[in-house]
Amino acid sequence: MCGIVGYIGTKDAREIIINGLKRLEYRGYDSAGIALQNCENGDFNMYKDKGRVAHLESITDFSYSSCLGIGHTRWATHGVPNQENSHPQTSNTGRFFIVHNGVIDNYKELITSHLNDSVFSSETDTEVIAHLIERYSYTMSVNEAIRKTMSLLEGSYALAIIDTYNPYRLYACKNKSPLLIGVSDDGVIVASDVMACVGYSDRFVPLEDKTFVEIDGAKYHIRDIIGKEVVHKERPIDVDYFNIEKGEFSHFMLKEIMEQPAALRTIIGTYFNDDGSVRVNRNILDAIRTSDRLYIIAAGTSMNAGYVGKELFETLAEIPTEVHIASEFAYNMPLLSDNPLFIFISQSGETADLRAVLVNIKAKGYRSLTITNVKTSTLAREADHYVEIMAGPEIAVASTKAYTAQIAILSILAYGLESHRMDLRKELSKVAISIENIIDRRDYIEALVEEYLTKRNCFYIGRGIDYYGCLEASLKLKEISYIQTEGFAAGELKHGTIALIEEGTPVIAIISQRAIAKNTRSNLNEVKSRGAKTLVISTKSVHQSEDQIVVDDVYESFSPILTVIPAQFIAYYAALHRGYDIDKPRNLAKSVTVE
Repeated sequence: MCGIVGYIGTKDAREIIINGLKRLEYRGYDSAGIALQNCENGDFNMYKDKGRVAHLESITDFSYSSCLGIGHTRWATHGVPNQENSHPQTSNTGRFFIVHNGVIDNYKELITSHLNDSVFSSETDTEVIAHLIERYSYTMSVNEAIRKTMSLLEGSYALAIIDTYNPYRLYACKNKSPLLIGVSDDGVIVASDVMACVGYSDRFVPLEDKTFVEIDGAKYHIRDIIGKEVVHKERPIDVDYFNIEKGEFSHFMLKEIMEQPAALRTIIGTYFNDDGSVRVNRNILDAIRTSDRLYIIAAGTSMNAGYVGKELFETLAEIPTEVHIASEFAYNMPLLSDNPLFIFISQSGETADLRAVLVNIKAKGYRSLTITNVKTSTLAREADHYVEIMAGPEIAVASTKAYTAQIAILSILAYGLESHRMDLRKELSKVAISIENIIDRRDYIEALVEEYLTKRNCFYIGRGIDYYGCLEASLKLKEISYIQTEGFAAGELKHGTIALIEEGTPVIAIISQRAIAKNTRSNLNEVKSRGAKTLVISTKSVHQSEDQIVVDDVYESFSPILTVIPAQFIAYYAALHRGYDIDKPRNLAKSVTVE
């Protein structure tokens, strides 16, 4: 995911865009760029390069005033991070500047069918968009050319566009990728997130999919793809709104699902050195390395992440690992090994059951590590060590991005101890891109929910690490949709649970492991023959033609990060269609501070 900031008005465009890009740098930071109009002579200047926004700021000329510009922070999807592939991209003659967030699935086909005589200077799908707009601008108005181009694009996009022939206009459009406009009496900002607008705009308008905006100073017009005016509502930007940061999304849960690629990339940027080695306090790694057994203590979603962590520690670092429910462990402690390390996992860092365990094991002189999203929390302060998961504020009660971030952190800790049989930074980057591919297909998942989740009950089944994913998937569905859902080891169905299967019972299988894919499919056939309505989430390498949701192949131990994304959307849409309070489900609280 990338960050976009554009501005037109009477204020300093350069300041607004640079500061906005700094706020959005978590969305992408392998390159950055800006295009600005020199108000003194009307010329346009572009500055871009590989690296962070601070580097972009250092190479940008501040000697002239500018009231129009667009900027971008990039995480590479098409082409390596370098100056040529950085945004803004330009059209064939340089008339149009464009910045883009998203992925155009059919860009190669568009080159073949519409631009076979064009010469491209980058490897990006974005440059194709710029060339198309210019091609159509020869025979129609600019806004018609942009809308015509929109009609040809397949995939996701948020675009900010400058036409150098008309320096009094700024254009923007979007589909699936987030984009909004910030409004004030002095000008209008186009941005990926409302954070970029705070302090410069007092109102904002989130843009709907397949809408187009033409901005003239402080005035703007929003139209649909065929040119019809779109009814919209300006919303205030105030301190309270900024603190909770729901932005353009209708629910925090949806926003936080969508933020997972950015959270993973923040983790990558924080915990890896340039050479691919992990950047983790050596005392933490030494504490793990010198232990004879790891005890992961957690609850709920964090415990489900801990099960995946067990897989990672045992396969990557070859350290025996156990996972325990905090509320049970606190008062029913098992026989421990001689030199254990306790790892506490908590989104809030305030979970009372975990703290009860921490107090007990500290009294016995055992070492402790907290993995949390809040570095100032009680568990972080009181443990011997802590690692921040860097997921950013998570407001929805149903945890999403904290789960994937916790698994990423656990993988980094395990990777820091092993002989580096893979490039973990690269593998996590692939996971982030693959999550975006699922996000782009969320409408399809919503349609599946309407078709399959029609009963009061539902089962998730899987084997091995997929079983751990089923535990989290079932938790998400039950806690916000109130559908009675259980996650089972697929092989255990015939030892009792299959008695609950009746005509039309939804059974969702997760299949990602080659070695046991056939076993899970055999169990799936068992429930299907008894009337179950089955839905399969599988990876490409093990999928079959009838599988409804197929996700990319990633490192096998990371599959629970990827297969949980469709499950999160399934839970979200199931609750949405039932009219429930998604962010605040009944009887639940975000931070469980009582035992």
